[in-house]
Amino acid sequence: MTLQEAQNTVDEWIKTYGVRYFSELTNIAILMEEVGEVARIMSRTYGDQSFKKSDMDKDLGDEMADVLFVLICLANQTGINLTDTLQKNLDKKTKRDKDRHINNDKLK
Repeated sequence: MTLQEAQNTVDEWIKTYGVRYFSELTNIAILMEEVGEVARIMSRTYGDQSFKKSDMDKDLGDEMADVLFVLICLANQTGINLTDTLQKNLDKKTKRDKDRHINNDKLK
């Protein structure tokens, strides 16, 4: 699935099952909640915290998909074409960081 297909699929899902988009402010709050759920799993899986019983059945991929879904909702609501925007962002990073990471002794 391309980013554009994902944007179209989410838009169709919202129109079919979600009734309408939540407001942009509601969706940004939901996005922060979902990112927090990803952080919780990451800190327990790769960090020093231990899992609570209530965390044991959480799926990192599913939580990342929740983040992506809400991010796509926000892109759709604000008229952002994620394909174009991601390409522009990668171009910017490539130009800016072309030699930066290769020359970083910390990464060797």
